[in-house]
Amino acid sequence: MSERVPSDHAAVTNFRATLARSGGTRRPCLRLPDDAAVEAGDVVRLLLDGTSTHARVESDARGALVRGAYDNERLTRDPPDGENRLVEWCRTHDRAPDDAVELDELDPGFCYGLREPGDRLVYDVPRRPNESLQDIASSLRD
Repeated sequence: MSERVPSDHAAVTNFRATLARSGGTRRPCLRLPDDAAVEAGDVVRLLLDGTSTHARVESDARGALVRGAYDNERLTRDPPDGENRLVEWCRTHDRAPDDAVELDELDPGFCYGLREPGDRLVYDVPRRPNESLQDIASSLRD
C-alpha cells in the first residue's frame, strides 16, 4: 500500500531542478540538484503525474542527471525498448531544456516526484521493495 503525501508536506524536501538537453539530441533530460540523495548508477522511482516510473541516475562533468523515465527497471538498462515517460511529461507540460522544474524528494535515494513550479501535488509514494527479494532479483540479473 502506498502513502499519500502532498508536495508541501514538512517531510518532503523540495529542490529546484532544470531540464537540459540529453547529449547532442533534442530530448530533454533532468539535471538533478547537488543536494539530492542520489549517486550515479542508482535506480529511483520518479513520479510523473501520478504514474510511478523508474529512472537511472547518471552523471557527467556537470553532475547527476536522469536521461529518461521508464515503466519498469529493466527498461532503464535497455532504454530503446521502452517509451521515455520523461520526454512525454515534458511534452505534456510544455517544458523544454533550460526550463525549471520542482523535484520533490519523497523518500531519499528511492522516490522523487516531478512537478511544474508553483503546482501542488499529492503523491502516492510507493513502499520500498523488500531488500532480500531485491537482492535475489539483482543476483538473477547479473
